[in-house]
Amino acid sequence: MTKLKWDQVGEKVYETGVSNGVLFIPNNLGIYEQGSPWNGLISVSEKPSGAESNKQYANNKVYANLLSAEEFSATIQAYTYPDEFAQCDGTAEPVTGVYIGQQQRKSFGLSYETIIGNDTSNNEYGSKIHMIYGALAAPTEKTYNTVNESPELATFSWELSTTAVEVPGLKPSASIIIDSTKVPKAKFDELKDILYGTVGSDPRLPSPAEVIALFEGEASVEVRATTPTYDSATDTITVPTVTGVEYRINGEPVTGSVVIAEDTVVTAVPVAGYKFPAVSDNDWYFDHT
Repeated sequence: MTKLKWDQVGEKVYETGVSNGVLFIPNNLGIYEQGSPWNGLISVSEKPSGAESNKQYANNKVYANLLSAEEFSATIQAYTYPDEFAQCDGTAEPVTGVYIGQQQRKSFGLSYETIIGNDTSNNEYGSKIHMIYGALAAPTEKTYNTVNESPELATFSWELSTTAVEVPGLKPSASIIIDSTKVPKAKFDELKDILYGTVGSDPRLPSPAEVIALFEGEASVEVRATTPTYDSATDTITVPTVTGVEYRINGEPVTGSVVIAEDTVVTAVPVAGYKFPAVSDNDWYFDHT
């Protein structure tokens, strides 16, 4: 057996900071296909709730201890926000520069980074990428103060609630965190290219299934997904067979021919041992006629 030791060199780890916020607006099929930089991000307070004990008694003692459902919420504080966030804050813009409040609020996704530091590398030790899905912003107070001898910037704050999304093999969740100190650097950088975009690809928020597939196993073989074909006369999508690629509709694997009854998005994810090129197309929209 090994005797425990505390505060060893390199093991004094801490977290700090928040940066690289990205807002993702889903399309009408729930795909977070376009990201916008969130400048002026001050803080994101993650607030899981639920998982409360509910004891059941029998024979004068605890028979079972049930836990309530767990939910994820958060608070965003910022000096400003992307123009695209207005629709998420219940604001419509019928004419450029004219804003009407108390409108329908659109759901959104969010990603941001925090710093991991330790006693030897300080703030250069690593970082975490946080991803939030299915968020809705509640109305919050906005205060504007007069300019005086001690001026301060106006800050905005939003309370977020979320709706969990499907996670393969696990319970649905609204949040994912990736720790750069525990995953291969190449894969971590690949995720950043997906979130922040590259010269040849737009930024987007990948699904939990795609994130898991990205970090699962040792992806040493590069493969490119082939585009499915669509016969509008029969509303049939034909999914190709490509080694190392799994095609999905609404998160469920599909093969062969699929007849659709509505507008459909087919996504492709690499299976364990494979990876996509940094610049590649891995989702396709098919318009049901």
